[in-house]
Amino acid sequence: MLKPMTVVREAIAADASGEADGAMAEGAAAGQAPSGRKILPIVEGVVLVAALFAPLVLQDYLTVFATRVIILALFALSFDLVWGYAGIMSFGQALFFGSAGYGVALLARDLDITNIFLVLPAGTLIGLAFALLLGGFLLLGRHPSSVIFVSLGTLTGSYAADRLARGWYYLGGQNGIPSIAPMTLGGYEFTEGPPFYYLVLGILVVVYLLCRFLVRSQFGLALAGLRENEQRIAFFGYKVQHLKAIIFTIGGAVAGLAGSLYAFHEGFVWPNMVGVVVSTQVVLYVLFGGSGTLIGAVIGAIIVEGVSFWLSDNYRDIWPIILGLLLLLVILFRPLGLISFLLGERERVGSFGATPKEKSKEKRNAAP
Repeated sequence: MLKPMTVVREAIAADASGEADGAMAEGAAAGQAPSGRKILPIVEGVVLVAALFAPLVLQDYLTVFATRVIILALFALSFDLVWGYAGIMSFGQALFFGSAGYGVALLARDLDITNIFLVLPAGTLIGLAFALLLGGFLLLGRHPSSVIFVSLGTLTGSYAADRLARGWYYLGGQNGIPSIAPMTLGGYEFTEGPPFYYLVLGILVVVYLLCRFLVRSQFGLALAGLRENEQRIAFFGYKVQHLKAIIFTIGGAVAGLAGSLYAFHEGFVWPNMVGVVVSTQVVLYVLFGGSGTLIGAVIGAIIVEGVSFWLSDNYRDIWPIILGLLLLLVILFRPLGLISFLLGERERVGSFGATPKEKSKEKRNAAP
């Protein structure tokens, strides 16, 4: 009898190979490389090299902007874990992002705690705790939760947090919490500029590598099966809702880390950070870049924020309309996001098992 993970691997491989074989001609026409060639590591390497050298060629104010974009890319990464790998449409991701921002702002204001080794873990735990509570309520009921129920539940949570922050005097009400003290490491203060940029970039790279390891692990194998065919994974005996709750909590922790960095970089927090607008914003990042690839979320955040910055500077009156039309065109004609121009379906799903063609080739090679 096959082991459960072997069964899942075979199921995913069958689903992926079927889709990939049907899409090979389309992928070749779109300029994608054959499925045997690994494009994903090349894309990741190009993005990393560009990010490493960016402060050397950018002006000071653009370095500050780039730091903000990298923090938002980390935030987008949290949503891609939740939606791209578990199929959970969370319209409340900003709840974890903003609550962590408020949490570290209160630590800095009331307790004078700004040490990086205290505030960043605290923000991560705040995001994790909120995600665990909300995920437990929405996902771990007696009956499986529908996509609509979870979407509306997370949306309601984000809206309620926004109204609470606006009406609570302790949190600053409409004005939020301004003038947050800089994050520190010993006697050094992290202020806007290249040091903060490289700190944030290093954190993004570490979190990205951990996420990549996670989605390529045995747990990630189950998630890939969940994304491709949830009913089949449930048939194999896996507790689908538990898997969703785990990845939802991990996504909340990553969002909390991003929110902590954002609060110290901007120097203040405000109710919009936990609201629906920011929750929708991160959805657009992943839609634009491409879900279920991790790097697509990073690219989406960079492009959307970069285009928004350029449009707002050159077309101040109509830039939201132009940006909306661009996003609509991408979603209509490239549902898998911009990353689908480079990655085929097989590589996007993941190489968890050999295709039937690869198996037959291996058998021929092994034959005497």
